[in-house]
Amino acid sequence: MVRVTPLALAVLAGVGVGLGLWILSSAVPRLSRPTLVSRVAPYVLDLSAEARRLVSRRSADPSPVFGALAAPVAGGLRTALSRVLGGDEAITRRLRQAGSVLSVEAFRSRQLVWAAVGAAAGVGVAALVWRTGTAAPLVGVAAIPVGTGLGLLLPEQVLARGARARLARMADELPTVLEFLALSLSAGESLPDALRRVARASSGELARDLAAVVADVHLGVPLATALTGASDALGLPGFTRCVDQLVPALDRGTPLVDVLRAQTQDAREETKRGLIESAGKKEVAMLVPLVFLILPITVAFAVFPATLVLDLGF
Repeated sequence: MVRVTPLALAVLAGVGVGLGLWILSSAVPRLSRPTLVSRVAPYVLDLSAEARRLVSRRSADPSPVFGALAAPVAGGLRTALSRVLGGDEAITRRLRQAGSVLSVEAFRSRQLVWAAVGAAAGVGVAALVWRTGTAAPLVGVAAIPVGTGLGLLLPEQVLARGARARLARMADELPTVLEFLALSLSAGESLPDALRRVARASSGELARDLAAVVADVHLGVPLATALTGASDALGLPGFTRCVDQLVPALDRGTPLVDVLRAQTQDAREETKRGLIESAGKKEVAMLVPLVFLILPITVAFAVFPATLVLDLGF
């Protein structure tokens, strides 16, 4: 057993306190006003080498140093994790469905952090088990891999749940958005203008994706390509069917108002079917409070007066 001397503890504590104060001091904003040179330098980067050197200076923050040292190790761990778990395409799709701004690499890094947290929790449980001796040693040995596995799987489950919830909200918003598009087209607007109006006037999840489509169109992407890419990335059945009907209509010059009205009706019918199916699935769950809560209370209220009368001897 390695014995830690008080001097070693003092050195470790001093290093930790010093690094913490360094990080905190680098995060404190400057109280003085920026100089004229620092304000003008970003606008003359193509003319002055001194301005480029001034802008390229970095503060004395140790976090980038630690990040640069740990980047190769973290990159190798992310690659190994992707090879073991696989499914980078599925992760990309779920990130898009959940509306997350994270990349696959950032998500894998988050998984590694949670795996480290789970492993640390497993080590703590194992140390507690071995110290107290209240459980079998196998429990302490299994705590570390179990904690690591839970740390790896937890971010994926949270991401999948967030993607499902966002897709459900988008499915609820789809009939209203399609009806709004049909009204805008009936008023004489073009499809890009109608999409822009819906994205500006609405605040739902589907409107945000339509705003991304409008932004792509402004960058020069064809409207049909932007809509097809958005439908493929989302994987929302109702939206995919609508895009599959709109793209040929755009190519052939078919009136879009009738297409959108038909898709609106189909979306509303699908919403009704979804509500009926959800009610059928929850019918058994609704019996639980009835059988275990309401029915016993009703029986208690019915039986208690008779029991009270028998106890009093009337």
